[in-house]
Amino acid sequence: MKYIEKLHYITHDIPNFSHLGQVQLACEAGAKWIQYRCLSKADDELLEDINSIAEICDDWGTTLIVTNHIHLNGKADIQGFHIEDMGADFIALRKLVGNDITLGGSANTVENLIRLAKEGADYAGFGPFAVSKTKPNNYPVIALEDYKKAIEELNKLEINLPILAVGGITLYDVEALMQTGIYGIAVAGAVNSADDFIQAYQDFYEAVKG
Repeated sequence: MKYIEKLHYITHDIPNFSHLGQVQLACEAGAKWIQYRCLSKADDELLEDINSIAEICDDWGTTLIVTNHIHLNGKADIQGFHIEDMGADFIALRKLVGNDITLGGSANTVENLIRLAKEGADYAGFGPFAVSKTKPNNYPVIALEDYKKAIEELNKLEINLPILAVGGITLYDVEALMQTGIYGIAVAGAVNSADDFIQAYQDFYEAVKG
């Protein structure tokens, strides 16, 4: 099984706050897993971003995951991809990128999680936990009790897939979420919008690891 960090930081398109700037601050804060999520640029701009971000991640020993854009595999120093399409064929994706590349997927139901595990995903982002301004969608939110039930169901099936809660999570939610048995947390808005980015990230890290 590949190593999966317990706290995933996700970049986003933010006015006057570049993805590069977000990554630099996250790495300074101690981030060891960054998901570059940019859905607004053409391939040449994406690669320019990714190459610069990869240099920062290399300097800090940070894993770089790219959201979607799996066609860019092999064109930059990318360690993995997170695929948001819940209907994506992970068996085909795995054949496409090989076994060394990390593949994560998004899920909103236990059935989604089971399929991801069976098709070879390395981890799953399970949410949304709450309404998210960062990534609006129409999927139903997942309550704490539902996270707990999902983990119990996976354990019964002896499925060992790291599950990360995602979507509108605040620092105050972390302790209760981790008590459900999930593996970790993915965070974006609560850090990006904080008055002190670095302190906010470190507070999340301590809460997740605690």
